[in-house]
Amino acid sequence: MTKLKLGPLADDKPVKMSVELPAAVHRDLVAYAQVLGRASGQTAPEPSKLIVPMIERFMATDRAFAKARRSFGHGGEGSAEKSG
Repeated sequence: MTKLKLGPLADDKPVKMSVELPAAVHRDLVAYAQVLGRASGQTAPEPSKLIVPMIERFMATDRAFAKARRSFGHGGEGSAEKSG
């Protein structure tokens, strides 16, 4: 069998999820979008558009998660570590 330099390719197809947010969290997302819009001089983005970047940022800056992930051998494969 030939030893290739590339291993299996990660599945980068988006996964659609549906979540229920507490009303207070939704209100905070709406407010965050408004503040972001004012700060950037643009119209406020849809609150749902903030969720992915917020989760990516949260995971990218969680040191305990990064340490645990490395110790379990899941060091970035298929992750969104590029944004941060």
